[in-house]
Amino acid sequence: MKKQWKRGFVLLLVLLLAFSMVGCSGDGDDEALPEVINIGVLRVPNDQTLAIAEGLLDDHFGEMGIECKYIIFDSGVEANQALASGSIDFASMGNTNAIVSLARDLDVEMIWIHEILGDIEALAVKNDSGIEKVEDLAGERIATPFASTAHYILLNTLKLAGIENDVELLDMQTAEIVAAWERGDIKAAYTWQPSLGVLLQTGFPLVTSQDMAEKGFITANVVVGRKGFTEKYPELTAGMLMNLAKAGDIYRADAQEGARIVAEELEITPEDALMQMQGSIWKTPQELLGEDYFGTTGNPGHFAVIMKDTADFLEEQESIDQAPDQEAFNTYVNPKYIEMAVEMMD
Repeated sequence: MKKQWKRGFVLLLVLLLAFSMVGCSGDGDDEALPEVINIGVLRVPNDQTLAIAEGLLDDHFGEMGIECKYIIFDSGVEANQALASGSIDFASMGNTNAIVSLARDLDVEMIWIHEILGDIEALAVKNDSGIEKVEDLAGERIATPFASTAHYILLNTLKLAGIENDVELLDMQTAEIVAAWERGDIKAAYTWQPSLGVLLQTGFPLVTSQDMAEKGFITANVVVGRKGFTEKYPELTAGMLMNLAKAGDIYRADAQEGARIVAEELEITPEDALMQMQGSIWKTPQELLGEDYFGTTGNPGHFAVIMKDTADFLEEQESIDQAPDQEAFNTYVNPKYIEMAVEMMD
């Protein structure tokens, strides 16, 4: 009897072990951390550049055995193409391109605002061009990256002046704008730093995004995340935002030091970096959860309304086929991961 009992007990243990192994093989793959996080970046002086330069993201994810790969994009158009293919998990872009993401039904969500754009973007006009006010641009060729924040502000600038049908707009990337400017092909362009700084060496800002923000046309650089990643790894997503917030704290605590770090990363002077960083508004995660921006879960903030208003304008200009409705934007501008990041920091 004892031998039979022992054999039965051993058999029971074997069966339990077999079932537990099957259970682990079914759930383990779903819960395993990714080996790599692919992050699309813009080479501009913002919290993301500061976080990368300081190694905050590499250190945070490296402790989990996760590698960060940074893919540089010159515009949100390129980033959206990468998101559509599933080759990146996060991307920085202007909020107008984030609208394009939603309008194109890309499976993404907006999860962060790097900065509200001010003097960092502007309509540059060549010195001695004879152009002194916006109305003087009638008959001119103006370059800007289409579907960008610069494009949106430029269109509204021209519309307010009543000359939107009297100029020729050229779709150029930032490097192409600088080359065309230096060749003398264009006298005016709406672009952002650092290309804007090159233009201003022989030109001046006629209108800035700060000027237009004061008239209600607000633009920002934001982060969108691919839902296939954000929904599967919410803690990792929040961890990234937590480190962007830490980078912002470095700048807020010592602007000169923040500019020095960014300058070294972007290979520009600390003076240029500081000027560019002061040309935008950086918000804390707590401020982003306020009613002017993301709001909180279940209580959408005003930035979703700004996104909808901007989308309606882009539809009117035929930059997108159809503007999503307000409810879509209320869901798209998602405060969940910022809320989680704030809890992590507390």
